[in-house]
Amino acid sequence: MEFLMVIGLGLVGLAAGTLGGMFGIGGGSIIVPALMLLLNFSQTQANGTSLAALLLPVGILGCIEYYRAGKLKIGPAVASALGIALGVWFGAGFALGLDALTLRQAYAIFLFYIAWRYTSPRLWWRESHGLGEVKIREETLIDVSRPIILVACVAIGALAGVFAGLFGIGGGLVIVPLLILLGFDQKLATGTSLGALLLPSGLPGVIRYYQAGQLEILAALPVALGLLLGALLGARFALGLSAKTVRRLFGIFLFFIGLRFILVA
Repeated sequence: MEFLMVIGLGLVGLAAGTLGGMFGIGGGSIIVPALMLLLNFSQTQANGTSLAALLLPVGILGCIEYYRAGKLKIGPAVASALGIALGVWFGAGFALGLDALTLRQAYAIFLFYIAWRYTSPRLWWRESHGLGEVKIREETLIDVSRPIILVACVAIGALAGVFAGLFGIGGGLVIVPLLILLGFDQKLATGTSLGALLLPSGLPGVIRYYQAGQLEILAALPVALGLLLGALLGARFALGLSAKTVRRLFGIFLFFIGLRFILVA
């Protein structure tokens, strides 16, 4: 692999890691299209390579930042990771054996809906014109250690795992909004998602892509190194912002990721 290509892959990982640290996502939503554009990877090759890069504990530095700030709870993170491990095997199988166009479009619609809810453009417009202030909870009001909450986290993780296996993403695009719907505040959902993605929960999907010859290990390594540094930068940036700002930025990000799923064949 050429030196400039290695640098380029590292920069892809850095960008993906920064967004991952900010929003609690694995970064695959950046890695997959970048691999398809830069290296002419197929969809399944990009998926497998992305999952392999995310298999390493690339978010550890970001997780430490969230944990120190009290925005990462171990129980929900482990429960979500267990769910991802259960779901990612099936998602990878679907991606390798089926035409996922309809599911991609349905997923994009889901992202558009969450983006709309997060950005609340009408309320944002009213706030910008001095007609009222949008208030976002900064603290979680539920006991996230309750067994029913942990069971819900497993279910959320399983759903995220299916999408992770299908599209080579870490699953945080599903985990974060659903944890917030469950009652988590924005930053706790972000930190918990990043913690869940820290564990090698994508291993079953990686194995399936490897067995199918759809995994590029040499491309995954420089991406993983970039992810490691980027996660720290993104976490520090997000923790310094208000929950409302992070929520809106995440909504805008989801909108563009939804467009990618609609427009990229």
